[in-house]
Amino acid sequence: MAGGGKARAVPYINVTPLIDVLLVMLIIFMVITPLKPSRFQADIPTQRDPNEDLSQLKPNPLTLVVSISNDLQLKLNQDSIGSVNDTAPLSQKLTQLFQQRKETRAYKPGMETRTDVPDSERIEKTVFVKAPRSVKYGDVVKVIDAIKGAGANPVGLQVDDLPQ
Repeated sequence: MAGGGKARAVPYINVTPLIDVLLVMLIIFMVITPLKPSRFQADIPTQRDPNEDLSQLKPNPLTLVVSISNDLQLKLNQDSIGSVNDTAPLSQKLTQLFQQRKETRAYKPGMETRTDVPDSERIEKTVFVKAPRSVKYGDVVKVIDAIKGAGANPVGLQVDDLPQ
């Protein structure tokens, strides 16, 4: 600077490299997003033929239904098995049932011949929870936690009083 004036720095930020990095990250996220697996799978049953005779339909003998009554008592199929406040007997019974099924090789339908899948995944461990609408959400969650802790997978919710 000729003339003895003070030198002042000019503030200048080069944003070109920042924009390049931003565009690369945007492309990466756009490529990865479709590859992300879905978290929940919902199997919605199809409607039955109204003329179908349901009296001859027999339930699967491996079906397990945990019912919660209005007084918070639990039933496994038709056997009393404790209450919502003490789910230990339910967990123990389910663990025992799953162990027996493993020993007797009670597989899920369609998994009998699948040797590429480990035995622990082939065993029928589906449990349904049936509760009236008057039971608190937290009580149902306690029961679901106990069922999951026993090794059940998947756990389904059975709703009988849906509006038509």
